[in-house]
Amino acid sequence: MGLDGDHFCLELENGTKPGGNDLGLEKEPKTIAIEDAVKVLLQGLGEDVNREGIKKTPLRVAKALREGTGGYKQKVKDIVQGALFPEVGLHDRVGHAGGAGGLVIVRDLDMFSYCESCLLPFQVKCHVGYVPSGEQVVGLSKLSRVADIFAKRLQDPQRLADEVCSALHLGINPAGVAVILQCWHIHFPNLEPVFHDAKHQGWIKVLVSSGSGVFENENADAWCDFLGLLKFRGVTADKILTMDSEKKSWCPSYSSSVAKGSSELIAPNPRMVAAIASILGSLGEDPSRKELLETPSHFVRWLMNFQNTELEMKFNGFTCGIKDVLKPNGECSHNHQQLHAELSLSFWSQCEHHLLPFHGVVHIGYLCPEGFNPIEKSLLQSIVHFYGFKLQVQERLTRQIAETVSSILGGDTMVVVEANHTCMISRGIEKLGSNTATIAVLGQFSTDPAIRALFLERIPSSTTSGMF
Repeated sequence: MGLDGDHFCLELENGTKPGGNDLGLEKEPKTIAIEDAVKVLLQGLGEDVNREGIKKTPLRVAKALREGTGGYKQKVKDIVQGALFPEVGLHDRVGHAGGAGGLVIVRDLDMFSYCESCLLPFQVKCHVGYVPSGEQVVGLSKLSRVADIFAKRLQDPQRLADEVCSALHLGINPAGVAVILQCWHIHFPNLEPVFHDAKHQGWIKVLVSSGSGVFENENADAWCDFLGLLKFRGVTADKILTMDSEKKSWCPSYSSSVAKGSSELIAPNPRMVAAIASILGSLGEDPSRKELLETPSHFVRWLMNFQNTELEMKFNGFTCGIKDVLKPNGECSHNHQQLHAELSLSFWSQCEHHLLPFHGVVHIGYLCPEGFNPIEKSLLQSIVHFYGFKLQVQERLTRQIAETVSSILGGDTMVVVEANHTCMISRGIEKLGSNTATIAVLGQFSTDPAIRALFLERIPSSTTSGMF
């Protein structure tokens, strides 16, 4: 049964339409100010702000940033008040039981936050527990909502854990609160080294904790119980970083700046830096705050990896043409074709719709005459990186790689791209853990289901996972 037109124009009980707040948000001065700043960034990348694909990018970016940092406008007491419920404990017996006195843990709360050092989103899996007191418990959903308030701000992992822990302790007055965060930050690829390092890791991972009350001492028995219920999720005490080590190693923009030294870094475009500083102010932050002083420069350096230039594609000494690329290894037969596959070629790119990174792997399958060696992996990796380091959409990236490989080989090519998009986790949709796959087929692959199936069977599972 099909849906009639009325189903596409739903109204809520109060008479507003879903997404109805968007129109008001679009007209707010802060949103308009962010749009203007994003146009400066696009122009700094050499883009035409009126190009069809990015015409609405400034508005999309502005809305995503304002939604993703909405925690500045929320208060913990508004969430916790009215969510505390009486629960009588067993005070006349040895030990604790039930909700009043026994440890309560909510695990695997998926959320995201924006890194205060580089303004890129990072993914968070939050585990929070508390020991109730005063014969009252808090509604479980409130633990998630309180954590989300602080996640939707510019953060680093340790401060995020500390703020969630402190807010819950003050809000529900328990015997103690424990918070553990598993965090994933996309790596900062440096263009030249990545051309030569196909195994470059896509994610930086950290594990941080914070405790209050009975959890204040990291060696307390309460921590043993808490960690015991998380061990199957790969959370162990030896993996938890201290505050000092976390500060030194978390954001790759910070660590790369320290490694290179400020004298070796190319000064970023001052107009673009000023634009990012104005965005920070529009989000409700103080751009002069110590932790944010270098943020505009860090973000601009990241963005300039994807500058629209006419760089010549690097083929590592190869020239286009089947005679140069395919080398015979014995007696050759052009009547018989062999399937070759190069799998899990890593890439980074930047979504042109939201100016947010996406990262993943490319699998390339092709047919070549029997008796010829396969194409050098370095050539295919260079093609992937050439098209990745641009403002892109995944569909176009897949097609461009397929067409280029096909032009080298003369036809039969299939390309599969698997990617994680940060725009899927850091906007209103918040589909954490989602993965996007796109396929392009040319030549015999477009007409032969059997050869497509044979290639797809070779692709390994979980090729884009960033989990611990």
